[in-house]
Amino acid sequence: MIEALKGDEIVDKLGGRFKLTALIQSRWRELMEGARPLVEREGRSDLEVAIAEVLEEKITIDFNAANVTPPDQALE
Repeated sequence: MIEALKGDEIVDKLGGRFKLTALIQSRWRELMEGARPLVEREGRSDLEVAIAEVLEEKITIDFNAANVTPPDQALE
């Protein structure tokens, strides 16, 4: 599962490794505090569930709320 995060597609889609890491960390914290998983747990840890949610595009960065330019508009 961690190997899937090394691909450029998911990194580029979120605007870089730092943003990807911040998203996973934020969601991991929510799961540890009792948030309901958006994917089947299937015996996975909270970290693995957070990563699966990102990979399955169940969660993403709200660029508007964060007041950040989305990666696909940054080059325009």
